[in-house]
Amino acid sequence: MNTQTTQPTLKEMIAEEYAKCAQDPAYFIKKYCYIQHPVRGKIKFMLYPFQENVLWAFVKHTRNIILKNRQMGLSTLSAAYSLWLMTFFNDKNIYVIATKQEVAKNIISKVKMMHHNLPSWLKQKCVEDNKLGQKYNNGSRIFAGTSATDAGRSEAVSLLILDEAAFIPKMSDLWGALQPTISTGGDIIVLSTPNGVGNWFHQSFLGAEEDKNNFFPITLHWTLHPERDQVWRDEQDKELGIRLARQECDGSFLASGDTVIASELLEWYKQTHTTEPNEKTGFDRNVWIWEYPTVGKKYAVSADVARGDGKDYSTFEIFNIETLEQVAEYQGKIGTKEFGNLLIQYATAYNDALLIVENVGIGWAVIQEIVDRKYKNIFYTDKKTMYIDSKVEQQYMNKYNRLQNKAVPGFSTGTTNRPLIISKMEQYFNERTVNVRSTRLINELFTFIWNAGKPEAASGYNDDLVMAFAILLWVRDVALRLQQQSQDLTKATIDNFKVDREQPNFVSTKYPMHDPHHMPVGNNETLDLRQF
Repeated sequence: MNTQTTQPTLKEMIAEEYAKCAQDPAYFIKKYCYIQHPVRGKIKFMLYPFQENVLWAFVKHTRNIILKNRQMGLSTLSAAYSLWLMTFFNDKNIYVIATKQEVAKNIISKVKMMHHNLPSWLKQKCVEDNKLGQKYNNGSRIFAGTSATDAGRSEAVSLLILDEAAFIPKMSDLWGALQPTISTGGDIIVLSTPNGVGNWFHQSFLGAEEDKNNFFPITLHWTLHPERDQVWRDEQDKELGIRLARQECDGSFLASGDTVIASELLEWYKQTHTTEPNEKTGFDRNVWIWEYPTVGKKYAVSADVARGDGKDYSTFEIFNIETLEQVAEYQGKIGTKEFGNLLIQYATAYNDALLIVENVGIGWAVIQEIVDRKYKNIFYTDKKTMYIDSKVEQQYMNKYNRLQNKAVPGFSTGTTNRPLIISKMEQYFNERTVNVRSTRLINELFTFIWNAGKPEAASGYNDDLVMAFAILLWVRDVALRLQQQSQDLTKATIDNFKVDREQPNFVSTKYPMHDPHHMPVGNNETLDLRQF
């Protein structure tokens, strides 16, 4: 009996190795792809763990958008992935666009070098080779395009690579032109360092994080690179300056104008406070819940109603008004009747929370629904005093004295109190006393800027969540302060009674006796302690 093992032939070994490379792009790249290192010269492309993770995201997801820091090797990785596709698949059409055609040609050069150094049994025959691209005999090709707004209109693209997308001029217009090129199912890789807010890359990346588009977001912080440490990072501050180093190394979106809340503080909140909600619910899954109602806790719900032009959202924020913890949030497009019912549903669930709805424009339709449903803890505004700075605290009424003070349901925002509301929000952030868990809210705050001295959303962005949040903080601060003042006055009344109770026919000369739930707060106005 012959027990000798038959050795595989060279042809069989090559076939087996070819199959491994075709099935595993990481194996193919690490074993057969060479790159030109600026210091070490020509070396094998030995992927770092974070690069290999990104590579598999390219394979798994059809649309990837990557927020990276400088010199992470992502352009080289995109070139290697392109070579793998062109080598093992027929008729792949890969289109590269960057800030300039010369920059896009850099990826083409990397592909050419890797292809040139492949072993002959792996290398596809090149049938076209010029400065703008290559084409192989299996029909696959790669070429560099321009960033003109009519780029690629006649192309059907298998893979579109947008390099440094945040810096491509008129990227929004270009994206519209590129849509037909990927309409047949082509994949997309978008990569860039940040370049402020208000541009297509920033909007698309934040949209991906909030699950509002089809991109898969990837963030590559400098700490992922195994050859970099804090000494390296500190050196970048010296070389680039602190702001540019934060943009280039930390992937920080810096506002094109000054953010109302310092961008550094917002990034700290994003890293330390924001979390995925425990539940995404509602008919559109846009109600995000971090903490369910707890008996005995006190909550407030603040709502901003969409104008109905399709560009903004109806929103609400729910916070524990004692601990300032965000517990729930909504952002979506919904009819006024349905939004009113949604507000009542969640305000009721959160222990009959104080319900604050901005009564501007279409907000009245939502308030009318809430009033008609007889919700018992809606917020009222005194129209007589709301624009008088010295009496701004007196605008907050309750349902028992609203008639005599001509109060109206909802919160009224005007040119006088809006700066005060925004300033109060800024104060809470600076003191780090508020617990914001929502990436949607933090992302809106990144685009909430000072524009000619006016706090507002940057062009093309919304501030619906921001205003609901800011109004809630303003009401919470003023109302609870008045509540504490009332409690102090109650204590003073009791103390006076203890002192004078032995006097015959006692009548307090300092405070006349009132309904125990309505203690005076000045100017013959009262605060209902049962509101909270």
